[in-house]
Amino acid sequence: MSAPQPLLDVREIEVRYGAIRALKGVSFSVGAGEVVALLGANGAGKTTTQKTVSGMLRPVAGTIEFEGRRIDGTPAHKLVDLGICHVPEGRHVFPRMTVAENLDMGAFRFKQPDPADLERVLELFPRLKERYGQHSGTLSGGEQQMLAIGRALMGKPRLLLLDEPSMGLAPLIVAQIFDIVREINRSGVTVLLVEQNASQALSLADRGYVLETGDIVLEGAGRDLLADERVRAAYLGEEIAAS
Repeated sequence: MSAPQPLLDVREIEVRYGAIRALKGVSFSVGAGEVVALLGANGAGKTTTQKTVSGMLRPVAGTIEFEGRRIDGTPAHKLVDLGICHVPEGRHVFPRMTVAENLDMGAFRFKQPDPADLERVLELFPRLKERYGQHSGTLSGGEQQMLAIGRALMGKPRLLLLDEPSMGLAPLIVAQIFDIVREINRSGVTVLLVEQNASQALSLADRGYVLETGDIVLEGAGRDLLADERVRAAYLGEEIAAS
């Protein structure tokens, strides 16, 4: 399956933590309007890849282009100005701020939040409307994940990076989160998704890449990877055993 013209084009990036090569020449692309999933075991390099794209880490080699503009080495806050918004693993909401204040923080690059964006976020996440004046530290894990995604949407992302949005959540909440991600994508936001729930991720993704110890070892359409015996053995073993 050929990818659309890349919105994001990552070429041969290498990232090191001291002497450790966390990424060993990773290349992939994300086309405008796509959902692309990065899969892999813990330590494979998925989060490192996203952090490098969003400017939190700087590669020692390789290039990253966004809309044809080279962005590797650009500070994270400058990338937000370009429309690259990152929802990191662990949510990282501001616990002593209310839901309303957290959402306002997502629009920090604007003089003031766009009321239309706020209305859209509260429409996507009715629970946040119910908790609007509540301190975010008192929210459930699922509600905090909704808030983290909603806060990113307040920044008007063109490329949304999601790192493990289902982690630690009950299956019913996971299904809700993925339905919302699908709706966000349908609204025109491109999504780069890191997710260990391979079945959910590949069911949603147009395309996917599988990382192992800092290398991409497999790539393809989401539905093809979902049916691939190697992917099923590595990431869907429980489902196979139950079938």
